[in-house]
Amino acid sequence: MISIRQRKGIKTTEVSEDCAAQEENVKLENKLPSSCTNRRLWKILSFTIGGTVALCIGLLTSVYLATLHENDLWFSNIKEVEREISFRTECGLYYSYYKQMLQAPTLMQGFHGLIYDNKTESMRTINLLQRMNIYQEVFLGILYRVLPIQKYLEPVYFYIYTLFGLQAIYVTALYITSWLLSGTWLSGLLAAFWYVTNRIDTTRVEFTIPLRENWALPFFAIQIAAITYFLRPNLQPLSQRLTLLAIFTSTFLFSLTWQFNQFMMLMQALVLFTLDSLDMLPAVKVTWLYGIQLTGLLLVCILQFFNSMILGSLLISFNLSVLIARKIQRILNLKSDEHIFKFLKAKFGFGATRDFDANLYLCEEAFGLLPLNTFERLSDTLLFYAYIFVLSITVTAALAVAFRNLSDSTNQQSMGKIGKSSIGLKPETAYNLIHTILFGFLALSTMRMKYLWTSHMCVFASFGLCSPEIWELLLKLIHLYNPKRICIMRYSIPILILLYLCYKFWPGMMDELSELREFYDPDTVELMNWINSNTPRKAVFAGSMQLLAGVKLCTGRTLTNHPHYEDNSLRERTRAVYQIYAKRPPEEVHALLRSFGTDYVILEDSICYERRHRRGCRLRDLLDVANGHMMDGPGENDPDLKLAGHPRFCEEIKRNLPPYTAYFTRVFQNKTFHVYKLSRNK
Repeated sequence: MISIRQRKGIKTTEVSEDCAAQEENVKLENKLPSSCTNRRLWKILSFTIGGTVALCIGLLTSVYLATLHENDLWFSNIKEVEREISFRTECGLYYSYYKQMLQAPTLMQGFHGLIYDNKTESMRTINLLQRMNIYQEVFLGILYRVLPIQKYLEPVYFYIYTLFGLQAIYVTALYITSWLLSGTWLSGLLAAFWYVTNRIDTTRVEFTIPLRENWALPFFAIQIAAITYFLRPNLQPLSQRLTLLAIFTSTFLFSLTWQFNQFMMLMQALVLFTLDSLDMLPAVKVTWLYGIQLTGLLLVCILQFFNSMILGSLLISFNLSVLIARKIQRILNLKSDEHIFKFLKAKFGFGATRDFDANLYLCEEAFGLLPLNTFERLSDTLLFYAYIFVLSITVTAALAVAFRNLSDSTNQQSMGKIGKSSIGLKPETAYNLIHTILFGFLALSTMRMKYLWTSHMCVFASFGLCSPEIWELLLKLIHLYNPKRICIMRYSIPILILLYLCYKFWPGMMDELSELREFYDPDTVELMNWINSNTPRKAVFAGSMQLLAGVKLCTGRTLTNHPHYEDNSLRERTRAVYQIYAKRPPEEVHALLRSFGTDYVILEDSICYERRHRRGCRLRDLLDVANGHMMDGPGENDPDLKLAGHPRFCEEIKRNLPPYTAYFTRVFQNKTFHVYKLSRNK
């Protein structure tokens, strides 16, 4: 602003001109505060509306998913044992520890029971807080006991409502990330709509509630939102400190709640390393993020009693090597995650394997390649088309920036100078770009990991359609650049897509909410009731991992094995127990089971006569190959496999022949399950 001062001894004309100039400047000074005030009021109004919409859309998503869960199972009407059976496989195992904390006479006894547990694995005392990520169940158990809500809310509803509440936080975090990237809350609304309309591919919380990823992913989304804000230039010191606190807290909670956290954060560290190497992120901020990752993971390691899987993780080695510019040698003999590396080696074609654990993963659909029909569903909502459109433009810009940074070796340019060129990429945009690419490759290779990608796909696609920078770059490339056109494109296209989504998917969503089903699994209910009524409370049960998780939850009996597979000794024990479905003589099977203290073994027809998987991927086939035996049925076998010297145990035991009845006595059966009691004097 030009300052005005009076002069002495000047001509009349000069005085009149000076007065005119002074009046003009006064007018400008009066206009500018008014303009700034209007902008400030508009920002406050926009923030208020956008924030309200974010909270509302998050809560509505939570209620929608909870209603689907209720309608699918009639959860409020079924018996307690049926509710617990509905928590399938490892979900039931995790929920059982929440139930254990509630049933303990005191909180200290509850903690002691988890630290010195001898019911999850027979003849072994294990520290569950070290082995598994169950601090969330401990926290909820404590919370339910201390809050005055027991008269109004059943324990199971407190648990599931917490998970559905986290979904509200999850969607809100996705909304905020898109808003931060684009500068308008309209993109956040579009991201949330896409998340809901692509529900089949973005979440599975309504039918796998206690799964670890349903606890962890909301915190991961918060972390990404916080990192996106943190990478903005020129943050105020207070804002930067608060953002770092948010990043640390969300990183810590994400790490605490999911056993696969280290692999996800390793990919995140690779994103940071790539962008730092290309001079697309501020080095100081990258160092902060590395440090937060390490600190959060080490704190979790302490809380999990120095879990060796965390101590020897690639993430710690990678981050330390980046920060101190050298590699560290592993001094731990680690086998906890050995099965994962065997699985990856076989999956990507580095030699065939007969390893039982690796093949167990390879044969599961969830660990296969992402099915092509996923892209058909994502295209129906226009998400996939928008994502490819935005990805193409941002990748082009990133390559241009990276090439310029690498080629300009003489000029030590800062990130601020990148924005001055014709093609630029903001640090927060660059981070989210590499993030979505790496997690996209992960999802394409392993279907179970698609939920990490598809939710971020919603964010990235909506950001691009609402971003002035994306439209400016595109319109300049086709020589149609005009500020008004940018404004029209960034608002009109998202609004049209929102209208299309409402028109096409709203009737289907209403039909979903009105469709009522009911949980029905009478055979499993009958089995659990029989166990509760007819077996000692200290009895030890053997069987499939999935079924035994339900046995522990519904009956509290001791198990030989369970679905939490991240322990080498447990994997060896599971292979031994699964010989009940292999071609082994009764005396060998009996000896194996009794070595784990087994009193009862449960055989499932659905496994013994499995037809769900193709030949070579049935559980009995995996066991035959691992034992060096030829597989059943028509088809080729490896030349070194031999005919087994004994019939299949699970089939032959049902004939009640003397060699089998000498070791096993059938005590229960229905259409699905057969329970045998083991003799103790053999």
